[in-house]
Amino acid sequence: MTSTQSRPAIAVTGLRKSFGDHVVLDGLDLHVPRGTVFSLLGANGAGKTTTVRILSTLVAADAGEVRVAGHDLAREPDAVRAAIGVTGQFSALDNLLTGEENLLLMADLHHLGRREGRRRTARLLEEFDLTEAARKPASTYSGGMRRRLDLAMTLVGSPQVIFLDEPTTGLDPRSRRNMWQLVRDLVAGGVTIFLTTQYLEEADELADRIAVLDHGRVVAEGTAEELKRRIPGGHVRLRFADPQGLDAAVRVLGQATPDHDALALRVPSDGSLRSLRTLIGRLDDGAVEVDELSVHTPDLDDVFLALTGDSSDGKVTTR
Repeated sequence: MTSTQSRPAIAVTGLRKSFGDHVVLDGLDLHVPRGTVFSLLGANGAGKTTTVRILSTLVAADAGEVRVAGHDLAREPDAVRAAIGVTGQFSALDNLLTGEENLLLMADLHHLGRREGRRRTARLLEEFDLTEAARKPASTYSGGMRRRLDLAMTLVGSPQVIFLDEPTTGLDPRSRRNMWQLVRDLVAGGVTIFLTTQYLEEADELADRIAVLDHGRVVAEGTAEELKRRIPGGHVRLRFADPQGLDAAVRVLGQATPDHDALALRVPSDGSLRSLRTLIGRLDDGAVEVDELSVHTPDLDDVFLALTGDSSDGKVTTR
C-alpha cells in the first residue's frame, strides 16, 4: 500500500462552529478511511449538514484542522474542491434542461473537452439507467430519477470523495434501495462516501463505520454491530424440545430467564462470537441439547436513543 492510499480520505481534529451564541459543532474529531462509507448519524439540528458544508468548503470553520483527500482545507480549498463531489438534500438540477443537458453543463463547468464531455455523459446516463429519459426535461423526472441524475452530475468530475447529505430523503422504498446499490457500486470502484442520514436503516445497510452526533459532538463511533453491542438488551434465545432440556439449561447457565410455556430460555449476551462460543461450550460441557438458537441484539433505534436520550431537537427515523 502506498503512502497516499494509506492516508485517510478525511481527517478532522477539533472542528468547531458557532452561529452567534449557538454552538453547532463543539470539537468534532473524525477519521474516514479511503474507499469506505462513513455515516454521520444524528437528529435534525445535530450538526450533520453544517459538517458537510464545512468539509466541502462552503462554510468556514471557527477552529480545527481538516484534511480532505490529502489536502489541507484551510490552505488548499481549490484542491479540496477538485477532489470532491457534493449531493445535497435537494436535487441541484435545472428543470428546464434535459437530463443529458444537465450532465453536459456539468462537463463544461469541469472544463472537459467536447468529446470527453459527451463520452462521460453517455456513460453516466447508461450507468444510472437514464438513457431512455436522457432527452426529456428534468422537470418530468420522478423523485428517484432526479436523485440518480443529481448523483450522476456529481460524478462528472470523477471525485475521490463524495458527500451525500441525506440523499434518499423523500424517496419511496424501491428508489431508496436503488440509490443504496449505486452507493455500493461507487465504493467498490474506490470512491469514499461521507453519508449523513436520518434513516437508521440506511446507515445500517451502507456504512462501514458510523459516528453518532449529538449537540455538535461525536458521542459514539464504530461499526453498526459494535454500536449495537454497547447497548443493554442483547440476548440469546434458546428453545428446547422438552421441559427436561430447559431445566438442565437453567441449572448449567444460572443467570437466564426461562419461559416454561414456550420451552425457551433468554440468556443475556452481547451477540459477539466470543460470547456465543462461551455459551455453546457451557451447554456442551453440561450435555444440554438445544433445539433452536437465535441471537437478538439492539438495533440502531436503541443505540440512538440510548446515546442521545430522547431530547434531540429533531428526529431520526427507520423509514
